[in-house]
Amino acid sequence: MSEAGHISRHISVQASPFDLGAEVGRLTQSRTDIGAVVTFTGLCRDEAGQLSALELEHYPGMAEGEMSRVVAQAEQRWPLQAVSVIHRYGVIRPGEVIVLVVTASAHRVAAFEAATFLMDYLKTRAPFWKKEHLADGSSGGWVEAKAHDDLAAERWSAAQVPSVD
Repeated sequence: MSEAGHISRHISVQASPFDLGAEVGRLTQSRTDIGAVVTFTGLCRDEAGQLSALELEHYPGMAEGEMSRVVAQAEQRWPLQAVSVIHRYGVIRPGEVIVLVVTASAHRVAAFEAATFLMDYLKTRAPFWKKEHLADGSSGGWVEAKAHDDLAAERWSAAQVPSVD
């Protein structure tokens, strides 16, 4: 992990919360080749007070496999030194963390673009399902895929790899 030029990769699907600082530290410790770290942390919203929790389900093994494939695509497109993707499952309350994407590169453009790419594809390709639990005690049902998430992911099919200057 500390050798310059080596890509450090961490992928996890877990029930427990994660610590942003610890995850960034894991990727950057003893790395002098990293000049930029970009993080995205997704949180559970309360949907204007109507949501008491989200229940996330996944296919074990399949979820990690798809996440690994998407991370490999990002590593091929951008000069990354490190990547971490963590996605939680189980019952998650408003304000709690759901997903973390950390990208590290020598330059900021690669780190920003790779993080955005990863989130766009995780929203559309990772096999996770969300069920709403409403504040009134009823079930809001399963959350449907959103067209704007598909459009966000589609833009990468024609996108060029950015300059890293």
